Amino acid sequence: MPHFTTYDGTRLAYRVQGEGGEPLIVLPGGPMRDQAYLGDLGGLAAHRSLVVLDPRGTGDSAVPADPGGYRCDRQVADIEALRAHLGLARIDLLGHSGSANLATLYAAAHPGRIRSLVLVTPGGRAVGVEVTDEEWDKAAEVFADQPWYVGARAALDALDPGAPVREAAPLVMPFAYGRWDEAARAHADAVVEQTSWEAAEAFYGPGAFDPAATRAALRELDAPVLVLAGEYDGGPTPAMAARIADCFPRAELVVQSGAGHFPWVDDAGAFRRSVAAFLEPGVRTVTVDGVRLAYRVTGPEGAPPVVLVHGRGEDGATWDTMATALAADRRVYALDLRGHGLSDHPGQYGFELFRDELGGFLKALGLAGATVVGHSMGGAAAYLLAQREPDLIGRLVLEDAAVFFPLDPPRGPALPPEEPPGFDWAIVAAVDAELNAPEPAWLDELSAITAPTLVVGGGSGSHLPQEQLAWMARRIPGARHVTIEAGHLIHTERPDEFLLLIREFGV
Repeated sequence: MPHFTTYDGTRLAYRVQGEGGEPLIVLPGGPMRDQAYLGDLGGLAAHRSLVVLDPRGTGDSAVPADPGGYRCDRQVADIEALRAHLGLARIDLLGHSGSANLATLYAAAHPGRIRSLVLVTPGGRAVGVEVTDEEWDKAAEVFADQPWYVGARAALDALDPGAPVREAAPLVMPFAYGRWDEAARAHADAVVEQTSWEAAEAFYGPGAFDPAATRAALRELDAPVLVLAGEYDGGPTPAMAARIADCFPRAELVVQSGAGHFPWVDDAGAFRRSVAAFLEPGVRTVTVDGVRLAYRVTGPEGAPPVVLVHGRGEDGATWDTMATALAADRRVYALDLRGHGLSDHPGQYGFELFRDELGGFLKALGLAGATVVGHSMGGAAAYLLAQREPDLIGRLVLEDAAVFFPLDPPRGPALPPEEPPGFDWAIVAAVDAELNAPEPAWLDELSAITAPTLVVGGGSGSHLPQEQLAWMARRIPGARHVTIEAGHLIHTERPDEFLLLIREFGV
């Protein structure tokens, strides 16, 4: 495990996990808990190289000669020493729970060193935001119907108010997870042995915080901040997390549904997608009807907009080559539909939901009249939108898009692959059911499309019946039909031909 020496001579250790993306410095919470409880943060190590610090006195880091060095404000220099050791001019920094206070103090002391800041279920003492007993009690009542609640609550209430935090921590743990299941119990069992309790008490020692000065200093922080709260967390509650977010000029609040204080344990995928979407360069998010959608945007601001909509099982990254070419003179938006990529997985799917989501996306970003290029399932959603709200789409390109003739024979149940797919597998059953028995109006209303339309078929190599695409093109007023012998994935198999064709069409 690599080490470095901090300002007072204490030798500190850190772990590097994952090889993808830029380094993300991670501060374990607790406070002063061994980093082991973080795991790989729900798979976040697949997106970023996690540089996880062992706080002084925990894990493989040395115990400082002066116990006063455990105080939160004095550990700010440890983060700066780590940054210098790594040779980074600016850092992406993540703090969980109590260590969010440390991350906040570092951002206040070194605003120019922060590229982005992630605060996960954060403590708020650094900015003067603390949960009250009344707030915690009210939040805990969400679990009142759980079989463990009465016993856990009675044990907690029977605890002497002056009891050491070490004794209280195991009793609080059932309330710290969205589900008190086997995985949560296993995660919680290690809290006592993983925490340096003497250091934890000193972390909040007198003089550690000056909230007014910190809030004033944070006004100089010109970096994006993500505050991620758990819906069921009592400390911070979502309302408390919102108050913490208000202390930063450029903060975004995300409340993870069904999660508690350890959101990557409750739903690793939801946690990973939210944080990765925030950190990934070029990716932005917008919420449409309560669903958080990720999208990539390239090209000059003010240029004519083009929206790219992927097929089933893919995401906006499938358009990278095409987006780069179009971005020379277009503002290009590559959307991740619900259940795909870095967007939310709400569990409900279908062509009309995708249609409405695409329409909401265009409206939310002020893109009415944009050119829309849709592939396969995304193309079907696009033409459903074009016939329902004609003014939203300026020009329409349908790349080997599904045509809603009932499948013959119908598709049966599809078994999920052994390895988890990169999208919500529930989409397969929902979409197949609608392809087996589509709504008749989806074809009947093709004549309502007013946007100039280009229908591109993949030819004999495609699994879609090409005569159906020709039929659809005849039903859309003024539509043009072209075949590129590339199979279903035209824009990836024959990108130059596809690009030339859509450019000639006016994209």
